Amino acid sequence: MTNLLDDMARGAPPWRHLLIRQGRCEAAPGALRLIVEDATARGLAYSDAQIDDYRAGSGLRFIRRPPLRLRVRARFSHPEGGLRGTAGFGFWNYPIAWPLRLPRAIWFFYASAPNDMPLALGVPGRGWKAAVIDATRPRALALLPLAPVLAPLFNLPVLYRGLYPPVQRALGVAEALVRAPMEEWHEYVIEWGPRASRFLVDGRVVLSDAPSPRGPLCFVTWVDNQYLVATPLGRVRWGLLDAPGAQWLELAGVWLEAL
Repeated sequence: MTNLLDDMARGAPPWRHLLIRQGRCEAAPGALRLIVEDATARGLAYSDAQIDDYRAGSGLRFIRRPPLRLRVRARFSHPEGGLRGTAGFGFWNYPIAWPLRLPRAIWFFYASAPNDMPLALGVPGRGWKAAVIDATRPRALALLPLAPVLAPLFNLPVLYRGLYPPVQRALGVAEALVRAPMEEWHEYVIEWGPRASRFLVDGRVVLSDAPSPRGPLCFVTWVDNQYLVATPLGRVRWGLLDAPGAQWLELAGVWLEAL
């Protein structure tokens, strides 16, 4: 299995570098850093350091399908809570690109305060997580017209605990907190199966039997300075954060193979 790091560092096809404002990518022997330095929230100054294999403007935009195993050796500059914004690696359907799409993703995802996206019952809406979602499922689409009715009901704890689990299943959501210290080197594995998926850290399973989002998707790894509040209670808010100094995600290896 070939380490893809050198090709990613060079931006060799299919890899693409997306570096916005204070974002940059630095290669070093045996490692690659995605860095956001001195990012600011002033003037909606979004900063992002990202590598993906999204083929913008082409007929084939997403090239990754299950069954697929992703293995990443990585560490972050800060412990959980110290990194300001979001960061991670995995696969998604690039919902922010045109045309707009409902999200599908399977990834290791980090979100700092004030991010708040409590998609799985009993799991905090921020932190370092293993997570899956597929809001494009037919059952999820069927619930869209009910959202204005359900959101007020979810404000009542008893109704929320009773009504939300079927919504979570319809959205194909599963999440688990990752307890491994982010600032230390770890090996992260996503086994994306046709029906069920699992996540491992240093060989230990942190999430299993997660519903698999449908493919195709694209690979993405990034660090940025944004936050998003999107709760089942109907609260939605987006913004940017000041992130003084350098914050980064360092990769020592990225491997992809068919399961």
